[in-house]
Amino acid sequence: MNSTVVFFSIISVFVIGTMSSSIYSEEECGDNPCSNAESEHMELTSIVYFPPPLKQLQDGHDPSHVTCIEGLELVLKQSNGFPACIKPSSVSKLIQRGWAIHVLPDYDSDNTNSEVFKVGMFSTTSESINYFESSNGYLSRPIVDGTYPAVIMIHEWWGLNDNIKVMADKLASHGYIVLAVDLYNGNVGTTSEEARQLVTSFDSDHGIQNMNAAISYLQENYSPGKLGSIGWCFGGGQSLNLALKNNDMDATVIYYGSLTSDIDSLSSISWSILGIFAELDKGITVDDVNEFESALNQLGISNEIHVYPGVDHAFANPSGERYAPDASKDAWEKTLNFFANNLQ
Repeated sequence: MNSTVVFFSIISVFVIGTMSSSIYSEEECGDNPCSNAESEHMELTSIVYFPPPLKQLQDGHDPSHVTCIEGLELVLKQSNGFPACIKPSSVSKLIQRGWAIHVLPDYDSDNTNSEVFKVGMFSTTSESINYFESSNGYLSRPIVDGTYPAVIMIHEWWGLNDNIKVMADKLASHGYIVLAVDLYNGNVGTTSEEARQLVTSFDSDHGIQNMNAAISYLQENYSPGKLGSIGWCFGGGQSLNLALKNNDMDATVIYYGSLTSDIDSLSSISWSILGIFAELDKGITVDDVNEFESALNQLGISNEIHVYPGVDHAFANPSGERYAPDASKDAWEKTLNFFANNLQ
């Protein structure tokens, strides 16, 4: 009888101790948000064994496949790529602050684009051009000479890869001079860890200089009548940043990029904005989008904001597991109509 009690006590200590390890595993990040995650763990009423994120990582799990206790969401710490389980209400805030990044599957180079992105009537030509320091962009334009509006295209966190170049060609075929910029100085990631390292080393001020130089290049070499920008994910956030830092714009397109609702910052914008977002996005939430839209409306800034139901962050990228063809097709058509109405 005594041996049974002792055995039961040992098992209880093991289970409780293991759960405690899961509770305190986030302390390893050394950041205040970790204590928030810790308190969320404490709210659980049942005690069950669950390996903490770093233990799962050490056991060979890919960071994007780490599982969390029910009620918590998985993110990756931007500083080191380690997984962290945090309360859902904190995900958006931590991504906006640069503490966390989205958990995305690796880039699939075998599926760089999709036929749902309609091609226009213009045949195009493309070339690599040097427009800023050692940065080479991808320039695509109609073959037929003429005066066309120009668009700065900004890549996702992967970098200037084949997917973005194909998108530049497709947009150019609708009568635009498209310069797909390179904010990573020639580096391209194919895994989420490589992309994380590129995002972590990105300098926002230098990025603005890069994009402003791209605008200057287009103005000096092609004298476009009007100028717009478009970006996805990381590039969506940079498309908005460009709008906040350059008054030469005539249209801004943001695909599920980081937002601001600061009235003073947004007040510098005097042109139309198109926003494409995902209902299930935990980094740029529907609440974030609504606040952004409200701020634009308060300032009288013309805008079209669309939140697609049932899809997640990066739904318009055919190279990812979250690709949603129907939503992507509709978003692309809205993008083409928006640019036609505001640039042509």
